Amino acid sequence: MSETQTLMDVDAVQKALGRSRASIYRYANTDPEQLNQPYDPKQLNPELRQNKTDTLLFHATEVLRFARDVLKVQQVTIQVQEPAVTTTNTLLQEILAELRSINQYLISKT
Repeated sequence: MSETQTLMDVDAVQKALGRSRASIYRYANTDPEQLNQPYDPKQLNPELRQNKTDTLLFHATEVLRFARDVLKVQQVTIQVQEPAVTTTNTLLQEILAELRSINQYLISKT
């Protein structure tokens, strides 16, 4: 499983923890004035972001830690599933394959 597949967005965290979207944002270790906060064991720590408009993503093990240690949830199951195959994903995969073949062709001609 790749690193991006073990990351959860706010909706996935909300579903896993059974909390409202607003409470997930309240639990999250974020600050509008500072991009990446130092680790806080009492909050849900998102992955590092490059800019403030990046989506908040949480590692599955961080969500599990937060549920057990902070929320005191006795039994927690975090299940990270493969994203659903959509027409857009399929089209993007085909475009990527085509770009790779063009790249290989150009490399072979030099």
